[in-house]
Amino acid sequence: MPELPDIAAYIAALEERIAGQTLTGVTIAKPFVLRTAEPPVTALAGHTVREIRRIGKRIAIGFDDDLWIVVHLMIAGRLQWRPAGANAGVNRSTLASFTFASGTLILTEAGAKRRASIHVVRGEAAVAAIDPGGIEPLDTDLETFRAALSAENHTIKRALTDPRVISGIGNAYSDEILHAAKLSPAALTQKLDDAQWKRLYDATQTTLRLWIDRFTAEAATKFPTGVTAFREGMAVHGRFRKPCPVCGTPVQRIRYADNETNYCPQCQTGGKILADRALSRLLKRG
Repeated sequence: MPELPDIAAYIAALEERIAGQTLTGVTIAKPFVLRTAEPPVTALAGHTVREIRRIGKRIAIGFDDDLWIVVHLMIAGRLQWRPAGANAGVNRSTLASFTFASGTLILTEAGAKRRASIHVVRGEAAVAAIDPGGIEPLDTDLETFRAALSAENHTIKRALTDPRVISGIGNAYSDEILHAAKLSPAALTQKLDDAQWKRLYDATQTTLRLWIDRFTAEAATKFPTGVTAFREGMAVHGRFRKPCPVCGTPVQRIRYADNETNYCPQCQTGGKILADRALSRLLKRG
C-alpha cells in the first residue's frame, strides 16, 4: 500500500500538473470504486483545483465550491498521468479517469480484490470525517509522539501502522523505522524506556524525511511510476534472507494475514528469531 512518502510524491507531481486546472471530464470505468452518491461525481466538471492534500494514506483534491475528490489507493491502486494529446491507455485495470486541459489523471488497480475507492464530498467537515485521526508524524514533538503511541499497550509495529494512532505509516516504513531505531517489532509500547522512545521518534523523523525527499525529487522530473512497497535501498523491508546493511545478518520475516514484518535479529531482537505465531498474536492483541 502506498504510504506517506509515496503519497507525498504523488501530491508533488499532481500539484505541478493540475493545480489551478479546470476539470473538463470524469469517467468512472468501474462503478464500485465510487463510494458516495451525493454530490454526484458529475458535479465536479467545470470546477478548478484549488488544493491537494494528504489525509493519512489518501489523496484529497479540493476544487472551488468546496468540492473534494478523496482517493484511497489501498494495496494495489495506483495513479497514472497522460499528458494532453497522449493516448489515455484505458484498459481493464482502469477504475476512473479525470481529464484536464493539461492531461488525464487515471486511477488503476491491479488484481481482483477491488479495494481502491473514490469519495466525492463537499465541505471541510466531510473531508475531516474521512480522516482516521492519527497524529502527523512529521508535525509532532517527542512528547506527543510518545503519548499517542503508548496510550494503549500495543506492539510498536501495530502502533506505528494504526492510522488512528499515527498517520500515513504502513508495513514498509514501519519496518524501516524499527530497524533504524534498533527496536523489536514485538516490543510493547508501554515497556519502552526514555532512550528507546527517543530512538523511535528520531528514526521516524529521519526515515520518513529521507524517503519523502528522494521521491519528491524524482517527482519533480517525472510522474511517479513503479510505486511499490519494496524499494531499492531499503534496509529490511522486502529483504528476507538478504544481509542486513548494518551487520550482515540475514533479514528475517514474519507473515500474518495479508501482511508481513521484516527485521534484523542481530540489530533489533538481540539475536532472537521471532516465532510466527507468537508475533502474530502480539500484533493482533497489541
